Amino acid sequence: MILSQDGAELSPSHQVDFWRHPGSPGHPADLRVPFPSLQAVKTLLESKGISYSIMIEDLQKLLDEEKKAMAKSRRTERSTSTFDFASYHTIDEIYSWMDTLVADHPDLVSKLQIGQSYENRSLYVLKFSTGGSNRSAIWLDTGIHSREWITQATGAWTANKIAEEYGQDPSVTAILDGMDIFLEIIANPDGFAYTHSSNRMWRKTRSINAGSHCVGVDPNRNWDAGFGGSGSSSNPCSETYRGPYAHSEREVKAIVDFILGHGNVKSVISIHSYSQMLLYPYGYKTAPAPDHQELNEVAKKAVSDLAAVYGTKYTYGSIVDTIYLADGTTIDWTYDNGVKYSFTFELRDTGCYGFILPSTQIIPTATETWAALLDIMVHVLEHPY
Repeated sequence: MILSQDGAELSPSHQVDFWRHPGSPGHPADLRVPFPSLQAVKTLLESKGISYSIMIEDLQKLLDEEKKAMAKSRRTERSTSTFDFASYHTIDEIYSWMDTLVADHPDLVSKLQIGQSYENRSLYVLKFSTGGSNRSAIWLDTGIHSREWITQATGAWTANKIAEEYGQDPSVTAILDGMDIFLEIIANPDGFAYTHSSNRMWRKTRSINAGSHCVGVDPNRNWDAGFGGSGSSSNPCSETYRGPYAHSEREVKAIVDFILGHGNVKSVISIHSYSQMLLYPYGYKTAPAPDHQELNEVAKKAVSDLAAVYGTKYTYGSIVDTIYLADGTTIDWTYDNGVKYSFTFELRDTGCYGFILPSTQIIPTATETWAALLDIMVHVLEHPY
């Protein structure tokens, strides 16, 4: 059962899993409560006068339905030899499809390996380019938190969309005639594989933590931007464990090295779920970013155009103002390292399904997100710096 509340003192013995941490006023926290702790947590909340509502009565039922839908999709794909963008996929299926995309669009798409994960899985990035050297670039990543399956699914759909629309859509054509796009669909492959094999709710990497039985680091608290501040945890058992030092995670270091090595990345867009938000720096401090006004205008237009597709409402603003203090995040590091147009999406929904968004929502989510992505990418193209 998942409870929505405004934050309370919960002990490790409750074994709750925060899906959404207590943040700014108006944004309740979401937490998954194991059945044995249910009564104790309810009693605690009621004793503190904290109101709550039940969002998901039986999480296992949703997980079973998700598994069934994936198995059905697999049977269909085997008989038709096509990749079903309306289904969730394993890492092997996505990596195999990436090769198909490259084969289908050899003049536009290539696949780069930018490193290896802790468990020695390849870190693959799709490069969309019409040629030329040292061109300005846009970086997109999905799946840095492994359980956020809607993001990897949106990443695959988006990669296909970029490839299909070049030469058809004037905006996509203009962007790729002037810039390169790099897209890492599975930014945390070890965690993603683990969500399929062992624990669907796994968020972190899978690195071993010295002196602790708890595994993994939160890769979105591991960046060298306010690293070690109060917006992350020093406890290896925490879902927001920052790691022993900045860029300790191979998955993070690979992106850091790529962006610094490229030297001409103008925009970084890191895609997460859930909460329906479009965020920009800062998360680790309350001072507004120097480009706050422009980033706010871009975000405002993007969420407006996103809402125009299916009516999905997004909030937008700086991380610290919109949700909470969070240090060591991707876009704070990229912004501090000269990437002006740094944004984070939090995709659907607002908690009804949370991380277990039904596969029927993949295409609608990706489609509406595309409208916002296009706004950002066109703005980047038209406002060089």
